[in-house]
Amino acid sequence: MSAMALFGCAPTGQVAPAPTAVTAADEARLRQASAAVLFWSPQQRLRNFPAMERVFPGHVVKAGRRVKPLPDGAPLPLPQAEVDAFMAAQNVAGLIVVQDGKVRLERYALGYSREGRWTSFSVAKSVTSTLVGAAIRDGYIKSLDDPVTRYIPELAGGGYDGVTVRQILTMTSGVRWNEDYTDPNSDVARMFAEPAPAGMDPTVAYMRKLPRADQPGSKFVYKTGETNLIGVLVRRATGKPLAQYLSEKVWRRYGMERDAFWMTDQTGAEVSGCCLSVSLRDYARIGMLTLDGGEGIVPAGWFADATRTHVTFPGGGYGYQWWTFPGGYAAQGIFGQAILVDPANRIVIAISGAWPKASDRALSQARLAFAMKVQAAATR
Repeated sequence: MSAMALFGCAPTGQVAPAPTAVTAADEARLRQASAAVLFWSPQQRLRNFPAMERVFPGHVVKAGRRVKPLPDGAPLPLPQAEVDAFMAAQNVAGLIVVQDGKVRLERYALGYSREGRWTSFSVAKSVTSTLVGAAIRDGYIKSLDDPVTRYIPELAGGGYDGVTVRQILTMTSGVRWNEDYTDPNSDVARMFAEPAPAGMDPTVAYMRKLPRADQPGSKFVYKTGETNLIGVLVRRATGKPLAQYLSEKVWRRYGMERDAFWMTDQTGAEVSGCCLSVSLRDYARIGMLTLDGGEGIVPAGWFADATRTHVTFPGGGYGYQWWTFPGGYAAQGIFGQAILVDPANRIVIAISGAWPKASDRALSQARLAFAMKVQAAATR
């Protein structure tokens, strides 16, 4: 694994319920709370990350009756003291290592357990990308080279004219964006803080006003707002809430163990660039799904294409909402969330945590060092 694998998420039966009815007062509160997540105290993070459903409205992603087994494998020959030290230093709540479909290490802390869920932040982006693959297989989306305005016509006449679905997936739209998690005036902080016109999706309302900064396809700029647009696109194309579609296509079909929770915005639509809460073992299964190829879920070869490098930038590469690096790929989220995949050795490492900062180079480098120890131990 390279350093890029562990760096932060940005350089610098039943079906889901219908959209929730939200009063004007609730809408204002929800906008404020959504923007405030980035600025929660450490105590608030520890309290809320495993219980986002107590803070926000959302939809349930229902699991099915058949569960994909995760049998125990040979214990990873890694000293427990090293694991304990890593978890304490990184404020890790859950750590699991799966190789060849078998659990070689599984640990919990901070009151978390196998029965719980933990928020994903931008790990959700890679899941949303998978729903694009499912929608292509199902015929809802015709081509990644379709203009995004074909599915979201309200974007026409602005920075997204001529931008393709593929360019949204690879975050090369050329539209201007600021993803600074420490700046309350950044786009990522303001996106849900500003009211949307009646009847308009809040992401679309915000993104349609942004100007073009570069030619489409020419430059990678990380934009959570564009993953939210992908969610709008999938909802429009399929006619289904994302939680329902995810349940049908992945959670039930692949055999996830527990229901998931997907936070919704003030209109009752899932926040597709963020905030999918999943159990630790099911995070590992997301990584396993990519290794297995997703037969019957996405087109043949989808994950090979989605997890290869489509665009490079200093320090790494990016696919279809997956970070790429020599020898592997990763889904990553702020405050220490990650699914790391080493396809050659069929290793999946899933980590849920509560870093003191949204992103931190020292913590990223320490996580890299630990992941390399895991890889070395697993391949002895």
